[in-house]
Amino acid sequence: MAETRKRVCLGRAIGARGLKGELRIKTYTQDPLSISGYGTLEDEAGALRFEITRVSAVKDGVVVQLKGVTTREAAEALKGTQFYVNRDRLPEVEDEGEYYFADLIGLVAVNGEGAALGQVVAVQNFGAGDLLEVRPPDGGQSVLVPFTQEIVPDIDLEAGWLLMLPPEGIFED
Repeated sequence: MAETRKRVCLGRAIGARGLKGELRIKTYTQDPLSISGYGTLEDEAGALRFEITRVSAVKDGVVVQLKGVTTREAAEALKGTQFYVNRDRLPEVEDEGEYYFADLIGLVAVNGEGAALGQVVAVQNFGAGDLLEVRPPDGGQSVLVPFTQEIVPDIDLEAGWLLMLPPEGIFED
């Protein structure tokens, strides 16, 4: 069984808003406002804990008030911070074909013949759709592959693999 990440990143601080410590967050949740519904958030190291006391939707994310963050300077100091929760706090995915990106990381990408193309090391989105970042088995440069039903028609989380039918030439021999 593929090892599931124990923590999931729900968003990243992108800057302060106003003078009273409000923080803008780009969320990675389907419903941006739901970031406040998972309890206390932690930074990547797990050293800092954050409690959201107020949240409102804005373009490209949310604005939150964090307990103890009361000045613009304190909010600006958090810019770039990624906010995590334990994976077990998230609801189970009920719809077939939907996945938490964190569950895809670590899966082995195999082609139609069952040969390993590499391992998924990240899921990226630069604005034009989700991309799987796949590191080839021999190391080398990672390859970005569109995460679409046509290119990734089958995923088996328990077995730890996904079937990948990438466009010709995307993986060099």
